[in-house]
Amino acid sequence: MADFRNSQTKDNLMRAFAGESQARNRYIMAAEQAKKQNLAVIEAVFRYTAHQEKEHAEIFYQHLKEMAGETIHIDGGYPIDISEDIAKLLRMAQHNEYEEHDSVYASFAETAQKEGFLAVEASFRMIANIEKMHGDRFGRFAELLEQNKLFVSNIKTGWICLNCGHVFEGEAVPEKCPVCHHNRGYFIRLELSPFEK
Repeated sequence: MADFRNSQTKDNLMRAFAGESQARNRYIMAAEQAKKQNLAVIEAVFRYTAHQEKEHAEIFYQHLKEMAGETIHIDGGYPIDISEDIAKLLRMAQHNEYEEHDSVYASFAETAQKEGFLAVEASFRMIANIEKMHGDRFGRFAELLEQNKLFVSNIKTGWICLNCGHVFEGEAVPEKCPVCHHNRGYFIRLELSPFEK
């Protein structure tokens, strides 16, 4: 096993910590943009994912425990995802999540394996799979927005209000929830709701 203090894995963990921390903040800002546009459901997706990114950052940070009190200098490039177009923000997030899955964390895992840090390797591989799911989720919601199908369906569909839990059946959600009177931005397709049951 390589000496952790002089390993590439140590630097990769700090890069991953920085990347996850920045992703969390980008998603919080994207959530605020969605909120301004009365898209509470998209706001919830960004906040939900931001929370998971915070957890990923914490996992990577904990692997650095033996470096406590020291400073690790790294280089890296991080995206600037700023737009008022919510579908574009979702697509940018999708791209970044896939990049983490496809190349970044795969290479970090290989390095950790070669250097003998198997617990770190496992974290990179498992979190990479989660990032793939994040990318898929962002892509699904971007597609719904781009096709103008976020609140409309070709068939009768169940929709749940994320504010009060009212379930509406129909091809399009009402402009306001008939129960709590929140705007249509709170409705999500029942099959996409993490709170269905």
